[in-house]
Amino acid sequence: MNNQLQVINHNGFRVLTTAQLADSFNADSTVISNNFNRNRERYTEGKHFFLLEGSNLKRFKTIHQNDDSSNRINRLYLWTEKGAWMHAKSLNTDRAWDAYEILVDDYYSVKETQYSSQVLDKDAALAIVLRKTADMMVQFPEIESRLERVENNTTINYGQQRQLAQEANRVVISVLGGSDSASYRDRSLRNKTYSALWRDHKDYFQTNSMRDTLVKDFDRALDRVSAWAPQGRLLREIEEANRQLAF
Repeated sequence: MNNQLQVINHNGFRVLTTAQLADSFNADSTVISNNFNRNRERYTEGKHFFLLEGSNLKRFKTIHQNDDSSNRINRLYLWTEKGAWMHAKSLNTDRAWDAYEILVDDYYSVKETQYSSQVLDKDAALAIVLRKTADMMVQFPEIESRLERVENNTTINYGQQRQLAQEANRVVISVLGGSDSASYRDRSLRNKTYSALWRDHKDYFQTNSMRDTLVKDFDRALDRVSAWAPQGRLLREIEEANRQLAF
């Protein structure tokens, strides 16, 4: 096994490429890939491996320019310690199990804090900082993607619901002509106005309820409620109710 494995960190894990794993286990990369494909349902992405494609793979290639094995591929598997165990189990040779134990002791379990016990010159310290920064840059797109998924599915909290409801109350009172107006005192017309406001809100944001408004849409929702005004038949009913009181 190559004792000078290039250290690769990804998403907080030390990982190995398929080529590195094959070299460590004294196996062919094709065998590693075939074993994985035959048992794909037993592997979990993020637990046993990470798959890099597209822009993530491009960043990886830029950072690890001395890894010639990754330059000719359009997808790259990175294997965690648990993934390496799965491959050792598939190979089930003495060499694979011996290599796995060495990887656990000398590679996967090595903590980055090992540098704290050394006195590093400026160049060495800078190299470590740059490598850590580069590893983080590879992770950023995945982190951003996860945050985007959370934001796209998180609904507003109770405080934001109250803020929308209070603004709706203010707007309805205003468009009806104030709390002393005939249209506001007409319970049926008042309820109809509230219903129209929230119906427009639900239609626009494609929700079943104001409470289902997404966090990412909250500011826009508040602006739309603030700017809401009755239209058509409802507007005419409000005007007629208030006009009758004037007479």
